[in-house]
Amino acid sequence: MSFFNISKGHSSQWKNYEKLALRFFFIYFVIQAVPLDWKFYRALFSINWLHLNFYDLFSLSKYSPQFFSLTGYSNWLVAIVIALAGTAIWTAVQKKEENYDSQLYWLRVILRYRLAIGIIAYGLIKLFPLQMPYPSLSNLHTNYGDFFAWKIYFHTIGIVQGYEVFLGIAEILAGALLFFRRTVTFGTGIILGFTGNVLAANIAYDAGEQVYSAYLVVIALFLFAYDASRLYNLLIQENYTIANKFNPVFSESGLKKLRIGLRAVFVLFVVLLGFTTYANYNTAPYKLPQTPGIKGTYGFYNVRQFKLNNKEIPYTITDSNRWQNVVFEKWATISIKIAKPIKLDAGTGDVYHVNDIDRDFESVGVGGRRYYAYKADTLGKTISLQNKNKYYPNEKYQLSYQLVNDSTIIVQGVNEHRDSVYAVLDKITKKYLLFEGRRKPIKL
Repeated sequence: MSFFNISKGHSSQWKNYEKLALRFFFIYFVIQAVPLDWKFYRALFSINWLHLNFYDLFSLSKYSPQFFSLTGYSNWLVAIVIALAGTAIWTAVQKKEENYDSQLYWLRVILRYRLAIGIIAYGLIKLFPLQMPYPSLSNLHTNYGDFFAWKIYFHTIGIVQGYEVFLGIAEILAGALLFFRRTVTFGTGIILGFTGNVLAANIAYDAGEQVYSAYLVVIALFLFAYDASRLYNLLIQENYTIANKFNPVFSESGLKKLRIGLRAVFVLFVVLLGFTTYANYNTAPYKLPQTPGIKGTYGFYNVRQFKLNNKEIPYTITDSNRWQNVVFEKWATISIKIAKPIKLDAGTGDVYHVNDIDRDFESVGVGGRRYYAYKADTLGKTISLQNKNKYYPNEKYQLSYQLVNDSTIIVQGVNEHRDSVYAVLDKITKKYLLFEGRRKPIKL
């Protein structure tokens, strides 16, 4: 039974190599795009649909198959081997001529919706600026050379939130165009220009999403190729060109209802993803800690006086114990500049975590400062610090603090080695050009 009948007056002549290519791409892309991995369904059925978390849905949108715990392009190679073997078997057992237009149509439907979900998901975390947050105050007080390249790239986009929102709108628009057969070429054209640039940036800045962005680009290329020859004939050759008039006519009412139902499921998924993404942005952006910092402490502080084990250490930028400066963030993070070697966390901070200590976007991909999540007892005036770097889980401070005035804080206590620590912190009133802008006179 065919899924649909080809509309009257349409016929296609498929060459033998085109038939082989279609069989190969059909198997290959079905493996790549249709969730066949049991772990996908484990994640799907573990979602609490009454209390949705946006990252659960976002993770589903990023599905790609994984074989034998392989990573990166190795999974592509496995899919290619399977597709080659499947093509050979398909060709050997075929008894009668098939409806190749039908196969191509369904393959394009699968890829259209797979690409749409992937692009729209990333568009939403740009529309509500979650993917590239504004740089933290600690990051603004970090030397340029102490950043990994990917962190510089993310900050470059993050400091212009309006531009990030624009990029999100472009991705969402491109994804929406894929839901309609007549506008697929326009949508994939936008995606190739946009996501192709993202792929180049991911490779150049080593941003960690090279494989997935390449995956989306490959799907877009396959979809765009459908009209590529006609576009070349029209735009380059300037010849009279007729659009492809292939029109699927569903022969059974059940298939029509199935088509409508599947489209409704995809639209519902996008709506839920959009709603939960906005909710996360509005309440607790997933890359940044959600616990507010101590009221009135936000700012950059010079360490005027520092004692270790009751021995005062004069200001220096070379001593591995002496604090040079401290930053109190708006949230419950303190960063300290110390000339002590750091084993850098090379992660990307892109995973959702419930606990602030695990929300590490601010501290990964950057050196020069040590980042501490803290818990404060504002009644007892005590504060507990723990290093956010995964390589230093035992590096901690137990301190008491005194807000002497609106610009001076005194902290004292012990570190994880029971060494006593005493520091006098003076807030530095500073204007940041990123905040001031260039539309008005600035005096520093």
